[in-house]
Amino acid sequence: METSTNEQSQAVLLEQVVEHLDAGRHEELAEQIESSHPAEVADLLESLPPEQRGELWDAVSASQEGDVLGYLHEEARASIIGEMDDEELVAAVQTMAPEHLAEVIEDLPEDRSTTLLLTLEQDHRKRLEAVLNFEEGTAGRLMSTDVISVRPDVALAVVLRWLRRHESLPPHTDALMVIGEDGRYLGKLGIDDLLTRDPDTKVEQIMVQGGSIAHANMSAHEVAALFDRRDLISIAVVGDDEHLLGRITIDDVVDIIREESDRALLNSAGLKEDEDLFAPVLPSAKRRGFWLGINLLTVFMASAVIGQFEEVLDKVVALAVLLPVVASMGGIAGSQTLTLTIRGLALDQIANANVRWLIGKEIAVGALNGLAWAIVVAAVAFVWFGSPGIAATIAAAMILNLLIAAFAGVAIPLLLTRFGIDPALSGAVVLTTVTDIVGFLSFLGLASLILL
Repeated sequence: METSTNEQSQAVLLEQVVEHLDAGRHEELAEQIESSHPAEVADLLESLPPEQRGELWDAVSASQEGDVLGYLHEEARASIIGEMDDEELVAAVQTMAPEHLAEVIEDLPEDRSTTLLLTLEQDHRKRLEAVLNFEEGTAGRLMSTDVISVRPDVALAVVLRWLRRHESLPPHTDALMVIGEDGRYLGKLGIDDLLTRDPDTKVEQIMVQGGSIAHANMSAHEVAALFDRRDLISIAVVGDDEHLLGRITIDDVVDIIREESDRALLNSAGLKEDEDLFAPVLPSAKRRGFWLGINLLTVFMASAVIGQFEEVLDKVVALAVLLPVVASMGGIAGSQTLTLTIRGLALDQIANANVRWLIGKEIAVGALNGLAWAIVVAAVAFVWFGSPGIAATIAAAMILNLLIAAFAGVAIPLLLTRFGIDPALSGAVVLTTVTDIVGFLSFLGLASLILL
């Protein structure tokens, strides 16, 4: 008997799926996919090359297709939707939550998106349009409109009888939203209070008034930070007029955190967060080639600096041997500061009030490390080449480059953020250029003064 998919790692599940595909065991594959969570199926699809991805998608049941599409990243989802005909796509989206369907609709050509909208039931289309009214990356786009609300002047017994008429509650329901007659949000009634308090108690007597709310135009990042600071499970989303629009739950916030983590990791290498690992060769090469070109340009800039000191390099060959040391140490030190600063910006820990202190602290760290390692490198250089001048030159250049690297590690992400550029995307490229140029310029410039 095969182990339940709940007890398997995703890697083991992937191996079994590939074995079924290679052996043509389509019935066993369909059974395994049917017993898997839609998120696991989405991960499997993203882990396969295009040919096998199509075979696996054929094994996904019609009732599962909508949920699986909702979990796929943009590029992988587009590759699958591109192979679906209109009839299959229409059937798949009927069960999709509006917040997930909004992502699919916006990625489709206009004719296909119009066809989909016309096929939706009126209530489903109305809820979708409510989500589409807000920009991507906001609470309004993230929220679920599937929310249960009650009035403050009713008894808990009435609320309980009304809830029992529902076949099920929305996922992750930890509280009911309390609204006034005009639809304005008033507070929350916790499920624990609803179940344990006297049934004759009125909602308004035990509800949590006000509390944490998310305005529809609040960014997804701000929503995630709010959940983190206040240990929330769900939060009400309101419009400018304080009318209840929907709710955001902890599972949505986990998705935000994962996406931000993926974005930071991939952007540091010049890639999009929706980069498909198993995308075709040509589009992958085009995307990555752009940043290789940017890097080549910065390398030529650093090489041009070295070219200005041909005379000193010809006379003192030892400098060519030691040249990478200064630039490399500056690059590592700067990257440490850059990473911490980008993290601080992501967590909203950096503001005008503490920037000056942060810069001073990082420069002090750079000075201490620069002094300590300058002594070590100078000693090695002296033993190696027997020249006090070379030892003094590399020590001074090391201290100078680590100071500049510390300053740049803070200043670069702050400046990029001010200009609306994601520092995770281009910060490392700019920093490497600065530390290389400063390292080469300081070392060779000091060598020209001291040794010639």
